Amino acid sequence: MAKELPVSPLAPAGFPAMPAIAGVRLAATMSGERYKGRSDLTLISLAPGTTVAGVFTRSATASAPVLWCREALHHDTPCALVVNAGNANAFTGAIGRDAVRRTAEAAASLVGGSPAGVFVASTGVIGEALSVDKIEAALPGLHGDLADDSWEAAARAIMTTDTYPKGCTRQATVGGVTVTLNGFAKGSGMIAPDMATMLAFVFTDAAIPGRALQAMLATANSRSFNSITVDSDTSTSDSLLVFATGQAARADQAASSKTLYRDFRGALEGLLMDLAQQVVRDGEGAQKFITINVSGAASVKSARRIGLAVGNSPLVKTAIAGEDANWGRIVMAVGKAGEEADRDRMRIAIGGVLIAENGVAHPDYDEAMVMPHMKGREIVIDVDVGVGNGRATVWSCDLTHGYIDINADYRS
Repeated sequence: MAKELPVSPLAPAGFPAMPAIAGVRLAATMSGERYKGRSDLTLISLAPGTTVAGVFTRSATASAPVLWCREALHHDTPCALVVNAGNANAFTGAIGRDAVRRTAEAAASLVGGSPAGVFVASTGVIGEALSVDKIEAALPGLHGDLADDSWEAAARAIMTTDTYPKGCTRQATVGGVTVTLNGFAKGSGMIAPDMATMLAFVFTDAAIPGRALQAMLATANSRSFNSITVDSDTSTSDSLLVFATGQAARADQAASSKTLYRDFRGALEGLLMDLAQQVVRDGEGAQKFITINVSGAASVKSARRIGLAVGNSPLVKTAIAGEDANWGRIVMAVGKAGEEADRDRMRIAIGGVLIAENGVAHPDYDEAMVMPHMKGREIVIDVDVGVGNGRATVWSCDLTHGYIDINADYRS
């Protein structure tokens, strides 16, 4: 970016205090690959025996790092993660694939593992060759700086148009043993995940087999990152990875996996939901955070699609930016979703104020009742489509001229 962006007015008070996690060490630096005067490269080393789970973009133009990581999930034990910001290494052909291989080989030689166990992620401009020489040159220094408390530094180094680093920490019990989960993410624009997220990485000292971790991640992801949108655009680089080092005391494995991991499953979902909402709160140019609760749908999947149709609508988003309670645009968005809805049983409320029901405006509705809510930072829309029991919540943000300003200037 040509200039530093002001911090989003929807940002949290600060980056959370994140404890060390046994088996995880991190470092960040300035490689100079694209940005000047700011960190843009992160190296994370992982203890032997670490397990991993991941979900990735379903984009037909997925980046070289995404293709590499998909394969890495099925091969070696994870030993490291390398992330660069500023260049997505997407749509770069054989040159991009070679850059990922060279990055993995360089990191593996430093941390003492196999290149197949090095996960690589990139974010930034699409279609430009990655200066892998700069990454290779920076990695030895990063390795020397590895520490167990560099969480905020790592989160800052993966930012592109983000205005603040996004982190979250949780604790859970597994078989009577207390374990810790730390996670950080990046994302601000090109946000409409499809089976994945922007870039998000979670680490825990719990001992969890990869298959169980994958199942928990898939469920938690659908309720968090796959339920957010900023601008309806799915990235070529979306990657969400969870690493479990197994360094905490070993839990009693006698219980079934469903019972054993119940608390961990809830903590993971809560952590991912927190990070996902932070991404929306940092939506490019965003001034308002929108929660869309859909009920009465044919299924959970249908409810989520309806919620995303509302959350993605430029007309809905600009009305909210203008503090205009134009509920007819919500009706329009529900109707275009391609999901079953009963027009004559539909119910709409904004900020708890009932606006329409049974297919018409509520007789007692007065727009002045909802205006104080529209002027706030947090907007809540409730829609019941009147056909079933499916429910889902989707999070979005308003659409302001700031979005245009940021993206018109993105490559400069």
